[in-house]
Amino acid sequence: MSAECSKTREEKTGRNEFTCIAFLMGYFLRCLGKVRGEDRRLEVCATEEPIMHGLFRQRWLPHWDVIDGTCFVTACLEGVISSQGIGELRRFRDELENRLTPVGMSLEAWNTMKHKLVFTRMDELLDGKPAVRHFDDDRLADEVRKSIYHFAGDRYSILAWCIMPSHFHWVFHPLSDWCQSLISSGDRRSPREIIMHSIKSFTSNQCNRLLQSSDKFWQQESYDHWIRDDDELWRVIRYVEQNPVKAGLVTAAEQWRFSSAFDRKEWGIARDQPLKPPTNVA
Repeated sequence: MSAECSKTREEKTGRNEFTCIAFLMGYFLRCLGKVRGEDRRLEVCATEEPIMHGLFRQRWLPHWDVIDGTCFVTACLEGVISSQGIGELRRFRDELENRLTPVGMSLEAWNTMKHKLVFTRMDELLDGKPAVRHFDDDRLADEVRKSIYHFAGDRYSILAWCIMPSHFHWVFHPLSDWCQSLISSGDRRSPREIIMHSIKSFTSNQCNRLLQSSDKFWQQESYDHWIRDDDELWRVIRYVEQNPVKAGLVTAAEQWRFSSAFDRKEWGIARDQPLKPPTNVA
């Protein structure tokens, strides 16, 4: 791969070192006025790493669409962070930007640390002080749960999920046969795009019906990260399933009803096996 190609890929993706902690930074950047959006679809240079063979898509946030990859996505309710919260994040970000790089720390490490610090502050807002908490209503949370499972084993394998009061996390792997059928049909959308559009469109209608509302339900963008190896996969699954514990909603992951940890315990499914409801479970 040429140096020019490598540089172009770096410029388009920012940093390659995405983690389950830092990947939501695009959300802050959009809220705080650091990213300007436009509809466009870009192909990037292929590398020798199989997981990096994919399409890079950008609207408000960057998206990697990777062939035969496992995806970690987060979708947030519209208006989940208040204007006061956005202001708090902006001030905190500006404060960090004005700090000098700590002695003995590389600039790259400091940038990663700043991302983690801002994410931690944002995570507190999402989990502890969200402006919208529709999923406190079990009826609405159950609509999302049912939608996640609807195509399990047909379009994707489910590895982990968790519905919080203001957002949900989901780890899934699109199935090869279904992905191939999309190519054959000529559908130019990626499997991730189709899956997320389907779940957000359906649950938006169902939840608004229950709320007797016609307001926008989901934030337009979802935040996705393609998982690179087994170690990262287990870290992400732990992050997803421990989210209710970290937020102080329960003392153990399997106590949170709207989560894969709860269902694994209820259905007796091993941690390393995909989730699919037993035939006698709705």
